[in-house]
Amino acid sequence: MPVEPEPTPWAFPPVEVADPLGLVGVGADLEPGTLLAAYRSGIFPMPESRRGPMGWWSPDPRGVLPVDGVHVSRSLRRTRRRFTITVNSAFDEVVAACADPRRPHGWISPALRGAYRRLHDLGWAHSVEVRTADGALAGGLFGLAIGGFFAGESMFHRVTDASKAAVAAVGELLAAGDGPAAQRLFDVQWTTDHLRTLGSVDVPRPEYLRRLERALELPLPPAFDDGVRAPAPALGLDGT
Repeated sequence: MPVEPEPTPWAFPPVEVADPLGLVGVGADLEPGTLLAAYRSGIFPMPESRRGPMGWWSPDPRGVLPVDGVHVSRSLRRTRRRFTITVNSAFDEVVAACADPRRPHGWISPALRGAYRRLHDLGWAHSVEVRTADGALAGGLFGLAIGGFFAGESMFHRVTDASKAAVAAVGELLAAGDGPAAQRLFDVQWTTDHLRTLGSVDVPRPEYLRRLERALELPLPPAFDDGVRAPAPALGLDGT
């Protein structure tokens, strides 16, 4: 089970005060207790610009991917048969690839990399790796798992469709948890064209917060329950 850190000394404003872009506030710190308090309140961190101050966001509407409605196209279904999925086997490498400064709109600073690493050490942050037949890292994503809630932070690919395969895998891993899949919440922050092809939809902030409250009460899916102590064995995207 994840280890609960010291509580944060910061008090976040109510999300209803967010500006039209979803910015709730600026500042605070990136300690594990602060980050968990933010996510549990429907808020996530992201710098205002590549070198700007840390912003805390709660956009309205919010992008979510229905766990019981992930769309896997026929072409992705064919492609993903060539991939193998692992969990927590290369957390630092996945975050480093997502934080590559050569990527456009990069936002993962060294401070954020360190913060997510601390959460990983405590069993809250997880990576999902997509590997080729020879074990090479083709793509992946990382995020936070709290109960039945998964906050997807960033993804990357080196092979076509590898990031989509990672997203689909998270949906399947969440669905494998106890309780109805519809009550689990896969947060993708903002819906993009890339995510829309997988079934991502926008929901109003009040609905998102209601769904978040329910999801936080659910148990962790098995794939994330062992944290970093025992990475999940490789599995095919069809669960084999």
